[in-house]
Amino acid sequence: MASLLREHVTEALTGLIVVAVAAAFLFFAWDRQGGGDRYAVTARFPNVSGVNVGTDVKLSGMKVGAVTAQTLDPATYQAVLTLSLDRAIALPLDSSAAITSDGLLGGAHIVLVPGAESEMLKAGDEISDTQGATDLMGLIGSFINRGGGDEKAAAPADAAQ
Repeated sequence: MASLLREHVTEALTGLIVVAVAAAFLFFAWDRQGGGDRYAVTARFPNVSGVNVGTDVKLSGMKVGAVTAQTLDPATYQAVLTLSLDRAIALPLDSSAAITSDGLLGGAHIVLVPGAESEMLKAGDEISDTQGATDLMGLIGSFINRGGGDEKAAAPADAAQ
């Protein structure tokens, strides 16, 4: 066995490196999906465009958690997201959550805004004050169409006078 190992040292080292990288990847994935010292809350949104499992949850611009699950409520047709938050972050019960975009070409993330209640969210609670994702392309399209449409509509009315 020892002579076999001496003959194939590079293969053994390569295999060891592959196992170490796989273990590091598994630890990263476990931590990213809510493992460790976290608690889960839910939030219902009318529109979650751009949000997937793994999307960041931020408070004051700092990452404090991630989306760990998303389902569709068949009764209300709202998206139900499970948010895994750092246990060190204590949020008031009346806190709100909104889906915002990083820009026109950027991804989306969830922003938490703390409320003023003295009672704090616990594991399994639901954030009831939510705001869904804004359709930026729809807003741009309506702005472009509205800008051109108003001038054309005003021109015939002025000519008739």
